[in-house]
Amino acid sequence: MKASRFTEAQKAFVLKQGEEGTPVAEICRKAGISQATYFNWKKRYGGLLPDEMRRLKALEDENARLKK
Repeated sequence: MKASRFTEAQKAFVLKQGEEGTPVAEICRKAGISQATYFNWKKRYGGLLPDEMRRLKALEDENARLKK
């Protein structure tokens, strides 16, 4: 899986803009992402802070390693 160009803080900032009422098309244009990416992030990280996002990623990585 390809590593993301965006940090957890950047993802949280993009999602926070959406919660504040900025149109999704404008957010995606400024961030350089597709609307599908925005909604995937919203589904996965909605309501999480950057440190919680890092913890979630660490748990997912550990779970994938253990499954192998």
